[in-house]
Amino acid sequence: MVTMGLDIGGAETHIVELSKQLKAMGHDVAVVSNGGVYVDEITAAGIRHHSAPLNRRSIPCMLRSLVALHRIIRRERPDVVHAHARIPGFLCGLLRPVMRFPFVTTAHWVFDTGGGLRRLTNWGQRTIAVSDDIKAYLMREYGVPEEHIRITINGIDTDKFSPDVSGAEVQAEFGLDPARPIVSYVSRMDADRALVARQLIEVAPQLSKQVPGVQLLIAGGGNVFDELKAMADKVNADLGRTVVTMTGPRTDINRIVAAGHIFIGVSRAALEAMAAGKPVIVAGNEGYHGLFTPEKLEQARLGNFCCRGLPLSEPQTLLDDVVQAISLPQERRQGLGQYGRQVIFDYYSVRRMAQDCLDMYLQVVPPRRVLMSGYYGFSNAGDDAILQSIRDSLQVDDERIEISVLSNDPAQTGSRYHVTAIPRFNLPALWRAVGRCDVLLSGGGSLLQDHTSTRSLLYYLSVMALARLRGKRVMLYANGIGPVTRPANRRRVRRAVEKADLVTLRDHNSRQELEAMGVARTDLHVTADPVFSMDRADDSAVDSILQDIGLTADRPFAVVSVRGWSGMGAFPARLAQVCDHLYNTHGLTCLFVLMQPHHDRDISRQVIAQMQAPALLLDKVLSPADIMGVIARSRLCLSMRLHTLIFSARVGVPLAGLVYDPKVSSYLEELEMPCAGDVTCFDPDSAMRQLDELMTHYDSRKAELIRRSEQLSQAAAENRRLLLELLEGNQ
Repeated sequence: MVTMGLDIGGAETHIVELSKQLKAMGHDVAVVSNGGVYVDEITAAGIRHHSAPLNRRSIPCMLRSLVALHRIIRRERPDVVHAHARIPGFLCGLLRPVMRFPFVTTAHWVFDTGGGLRRLTNWGQRTIAVSDDIKAYLMREYGVPEEHIRITINGIDTDKFSPDVSGAEVQAEFGLDPARPIVSYVSRMDADRALVARQLIEVAPQLSKQVPGVQLLIAGGGNVFDELKAMADKVNADLGRTVVTMTGPRTDINRIVAAGHIFIGVSRAALEAMAAGKPVIVAGNEGYHGLFTPEKLEQARLGNFCCRGLPLSEPQTLLDDVVQAISLPQERRQGLGQYGRQVIFDYYSVRRMAQDCLDMYLQVVPPRRVLMSGYYGFSNAGDDAILQSIRDSLQVDDERIEISVLSNDPAQTGSRYHVTAIPRFNLPALWRAVGRCDVLLSGGGSLLQDHTSTRSLLYYLSVMALARLRGKRVMLYANGIGPVTRPANRRRVRRAVEKADLVTLRDHNSRQELEAMGVARTDLHVTADPVFSMDRADDSAVDSILQDIGLTADRPFAVVSVRGWSGMGAFPARLAQVCDHLYNTHGLTCLFVLMQPHHDRDISRQVIAQMQAPALLLDKVLSPADIMGVIARSRLCLSMRLHTLIFSARVGVPLAGLVYDPKVSSYLEELEMPCAGDVTCFDPDSAMRQLDELMTHYDSRKAELIRRSEQLSQAAAENRRLLLELLEGNQ
C-alpha cells in the first residue's frame, strides 16, 4: 500500500482497515506513507510501515519519495503495489516500467485536472473506485476503460464500531455531561474538508439557545485546525460555557463516535457512526444529504455517502436538522441507529472491501506457472490420479496457478484434465515450457528408479537438470524413490536430490533409500501420495458403471487389480485359486479392474480363464475417480497396482497387496495392511490365510484403515502447502 499519510481522514481509515483485513485473511502487507497517527495501529497488527515524504508535491520531496519507493519495492518484492492518491499513483507509475510490478490504484475522490495536473495522475493497470460517480469521472476525465474499473465500498469493522463501544472515557476526558445532548463530528480540518465543522461552530450560539446544554464534540486535525479552534474558543467565551470541544487529531474515532448521541459527517465517518448505531446527519464539503433515513439509502449508496452532486451545506439547514435530530423521541433515534447499523451489515462489510481488492489484484498479478514432469499420458489410472490430485489441490483456492504437463499423449491429457499439455520428447517445446515455468514439479510416482530402465531415470533427471540450467526451482513432489540398483544411477539420483529446492516423499522407505544413497540434506519431507486428497465419483456415475456389467447392489464383490510382469510363471493359475476361495468362502465375486488396460487386460483374462467361480472384467476406460467409486462399493481389494491399493485406502475398503515392486510393500507398511505374497514366488495357501484373517477381523481392520487414511490425507495436504511456499519464494 502506497499512500500520502496515515493521519485522520476517510481515505486513510479505508487504507488502514483494508490493510488490517488483508492481513487477517492471511496476506502479507506493507504500507509506505509519510506517517501519521495510524502508524502504531497498523504496526500493532503486524503490518510493516516504511516512511517517505509522499504527502508533498514539491520536486525535492517527490524525488526523495521516488528513491525511497524504488528501494522499498526492491526489498519487499511485492506481488502487487496498490497506490492511493495522486502523488503515490504518479510516482509508482514512473517506477512500474522499470521495476515491472503489478499496479493497482484506488480513486477515493475527484482531482483537479487543470494546469497540467492531469499529467501527474496515473491510474495503474486497474482502478478501484469508491463510488459510481467516481467511476464515471475516471471514464470521462481520464478515459479509463470501464472494464478496468471496479466499484468497492468503504468497508467498516462492525466490532470496532459498535453500540457496545463505550464513550464514557472520552466524555470524562473532555468534561462532557452525558445527561445533556452531545453532537459528535469527525473529519480532517483542512480547508477543503472542514466546511461543515466551520458551520457547526458558526451556528453553535443559536443551537445553544434552541437546545439548552447542547455540546459539540469536533474531532480531527489539519491546516485550518488552529483557525477553527480560535473560533470555537471565542464562541465558548461569549456563551460562558464550553459548547464546542475541539479534540484535535484522534485515532480512537470509535470512542469519539460512541460519546455522542447523534453524529454529523460524510463518507467513511458517516458509515462508521451508522455501524455504531447512531442517527447520522450526512454532510460534507461536496454536498448535504441531511438526516439519514431509509428513503435516502439508494441515493446515498450511489455516491458512497459522499454527497457529491447534492446541494451544498447551508448553516441554517444544518442548524434545523441538528435541532430536529436531537428532538426526536428516544425510540425514533434508536430505530434510525439500528437501521443504519443494518445497512452496514448488508452493504459495507470490510471483508467484502478486501475481497474487491483481491479480485482486482488477480487481474494484474501474473499467474504462477507450474510444469509437471511425470509418467503422464500413458493411460495409467494411477499416474493420471496423481495428475488430477495435484491439479485439483493447486487450483482449488488459487486461480493464479497455471499448470502445464509433459505428456506422452498431449491431446488426451489436455482434454481430460484441462491443462496445457506438452509433448514430453519434443525438445524445442520442452525448452520453451521449462523457460516459462516458475517451478518444475517432478512427480509424484516412482520416477527416480532404474527397475524398469535406466533410460526412464535419465529422462526425468535430464528434465530436472534443464530446469536448474534455466534458473527454475525444482520440487520432487511426493516421490517414491527406488529401487535404484546401479551405482552410477545412485550417484546421479543423489546429486539431483541434493540440488532440488524442495523434496517431499510419499513414504518413509523412500527417505531411507535416499539416506542410503548418501543424501545428506535434513529437509526431506515425508508426506503422502497426492491421491489421498482425491475424491471419488458420485453415486450416479458408479451405479451406471456397475449396471452396465450386470453387477447388482445385492451382489457383494472384491476388486482385483493385476498387471503383466516378468518372472510371474504360474502366478495367474495360483491367483485364480485365491479368487475362487474368496467366492466360495466369503461370497465375494471377483471384479477385475484395469488400471492400465494394455498392460492389465491379458493377465486379468488369464486369471479369469483359470477360475472355477464366476468373475467379471471391467474392460472399460474409466477415470481415476470412477475407479475409486467402484472400489468404494466393494468389500475387499486385492491388488498388484499401488494406486488401486491407495484408492481402496482412500475410501476405507480393507485391502491386501500383491508385491511385484518394493513400492507396493513399502506402502502396505504405511497403510498397516497385509501382504498377500510376492508374485514371483506366490503361495496361494498363504494368501488365503491372510485374506481369511482380514475378513475375520474385518470391522476392526476397516476402522484402523480409515484412521490411517485420514492421517495420510492430512500428510498429503503438506505437499500443496510446501509447494505454495516455494512459489511464494519462502523456501
